[in-house]
Amino acid sequence: MADKPAVVLVHGGFVDGSGWRAVYDLLTHDGYPVAVVQNPTLSLQGDTAATRLIIDAQDRPVVLVGHSYGGAVITEAGTAPNVAALVYIAAFAPDAGESVNILLTGFPTDVPGPPILPPKDGFLFLDWDKFPASFAGDVPTDLAAFMADSQVPWGVDALGGQVTEPAWRTKPSWYLVATDDKMIPPPAQRTMSARAGATTIEAGGSHALYLSQPAAVADLIKQAACTVVAP
Repeated sequence: MADKPAVVLVHGGFVDGSGWRAVYDLLTHDGYPVAVVQNPTLSLQGDTAATRLIIDAQDRPVVLVGHSYGGAVITEAGTAPNVAALVYIAAFAPDAGESVNILLTGFPTDVPGPPILPPKDGFLFLDWDKFPASFAGDVPTDLAAFMADSQVPWGVDALGGQVTEPAWRTKPSWYLVATDDKMIPPPAQRTMSARAGATTIEAGGSHALYLSQPAAVADLIKQAACTVVAP
């Protein structure tokens, strides 16, 4: 394990870090030290701070992984000196001055958008009935229903937080496009990936690819990790 980088996993909106369990198990089985950030998803600034706490706790180079909104978080937090690589899993990859809200406005208009309900008291939810098909279309039905009923309120401020210095401009990046994604359209994923100059692979899967295809996710993380030189 001493010669392997640490992997830090960052979840997105509406969910928490427990969804990374299958990816965590695959990586730790192969000897990678793994930490999961429980970012509050209240503001980009707060989530960046939470992520940097975990990054700073590692005693070796870090492969920083973000799913969905977690991509915005790793873009902002990934400038930490010990972050050696970034991995985006069906994720937002904003540029300087961009927020998730700004990227959402640029989504293609000829495909269904995420079924986000109007904000209430500063928080957002996905439509409970539409959550399974939109977020987790290839996840077992009972698990998708549980995810809908246990979804985490997503703070409006988190979507409005603008990236200041995108880490992908100075750190090597990898990107996994979910080709059946109903939350972030695959064309938008490809555009963000290309702009970041990321090494890109695609897999048929929903937005919850980290749950339905953990092996594909873990394999891409290991691909990034193999490029990291131990100190």
